[in-house]
Amino acid sequence: MLSAKQAAKAAGIEKRASRNVVETAIGTVLLVCASVSVMATIAVIFSLSSETIQFFAQPRVTFREFFTETRWTPLFSGSEQFFGIAPLITGTLLVTIIALIVGVPLGLGAAIYLAEFANDTTRRLVTPVLEILAGIPTVVLGYFAVLFVTPILQRFIPNLDFFNPLSAGLVMGFMILPTVSSISADSMRAVPGKLREAAYGLGATKAEVATKVVFPAALSGIAAAIILAMSRAIGETMIVALAAGQRPTLTFDPRETIATMTSFIVQAATGDQPAGSLASQSLYAVAAVLFLITFVLNIISQQIVRRFAEKYE
Repeated sequence: MLSAKQAAKAAGIEKRASRNVVETAIGTVLLVCASVSVMATIAVIFSLSSETIQFFAQPRVTFREFFTETRWTPLFSGSEQFFGIAPLITGTLLVTIIALIVGVPLGLGAAIYLAEFANDTTRRLVTPVLEILAGIPTVVLGYFAVLFVTPILQRFIPNLDFFNPLSAGLVMGFMILPTVSSISADSMRAVPGKLREAAYGLGATKAEVATKVVFPAALSGIAAAIILAMSRAIGETMIVALAAGQRPTLTFDPRETIATMTSFIVQAATGDQPAGSLASQSLYAVAAVLFLITFVLNIISQQIVRRFAEKYE
């Protein structure tokens, strides 16, 4: 028979073995999850690249025309068919700029208030409201822009088209507001309290501490929040498809109807273009450009966080 000491040792070995089995199983499941995510990304890249290569392999399409031509009419036929993506890019930038002008100041103001001025009760009330705003379906926001915002703007702005980037950008600004405010507030709350105490000890006011101490210390996280919000605005679909229009126009006038990259994708995907046609392949070419833009912005966001993140001991 085993002694009590040997029995305890054997039980410990068995317990460690069972624990190792569980940890190995958990690690395997997590590895599968990560692999699925990577494989899905690779599948998306392969799908976009294959169709895009076929698009540029067509004799009627060249890189020069694609990036320099000012007309975008791939859904037309014959001599009226042009493949210049510039109108879609300018339309996307116009809506995104308007959204950032609205969303960034309001989001940063909300973040500074929640992180530095609000008490616990107010913070518990305001934070869920911002989360609800982030959870509103964008199709609802799109109809809100068309049926509510645009009629109001038309009363004050002459020659404003019914479909316009101004109303789409304004509503999109409120859509990205929670992204800016939540990430920025988290970055500000991560600033050590010792910095605040030192500033108060030197006679700084609460506003001075928030704007001259906490804000600069959290600047890397704030910059990342703005870039992520920009990526979301660029990739937004339903708001621009419903409110901005689907007429590719090379203009920076927010009163005119435009088309963005995402709105064209919706237009082409819901049409009756045959598979393998130039019109169908142009959809993938636009999607590839959109993917590259958002991918680059995400990389820039990560680099900003790594490069300018403050380290405290």
